[in-house]
Amino acid sequence: MTAKNIIGRLEKNCSLWSFSALNKKNVEIFDYASELIDKPRAHLKLCLSQDKTGLKITHDDTLLMIFKLTHHGMIAAGFVAKALGVDVPPIGESSLARVSTGVLFRATSIAQLDYSNEASFQLLERWLHEADSQRGNMPKE
Repeated sequence: MTAKNIIGRLEKNCSLWSFSALNKKNVEIFDYASELIDKPRAHLKLCLSQDKTGLKITHDDTLLMIFKLTHHGMIAAGFVAKALGVDVPPIGESSLARVSTGVLFRATSIAQLDYSNEASFQLLERWLHEADSQRGNMPKE
């Protein structure tokens, strides 16, 4: 299933024309994410936790990203979690991901995509594939 089909299923009857503007209101990426990416590392332990306000991704108890508990915020959160190789945890729970800075770079890029732009779907598929490969999940031939 392509990323565009996944979005279509999640969106159902909602149009994508406003996703870009809503994405900025529903996703927040902190400077600490860029600071981590600037120094390449093989293993970063990230914590994904969800509460009644949305999903938070932290490293050493420092916020990297926040996805508000809205339709568009959770779409972005789902794709970012997929890039990190984990599922979005249920409200009140958390999950851990151990990834490289390369995977984190792709996850932050996915969080910032403008899904009203057709090219975003190509980037999403590419970055999800690259993140999967970087986590060691090579495609079977």
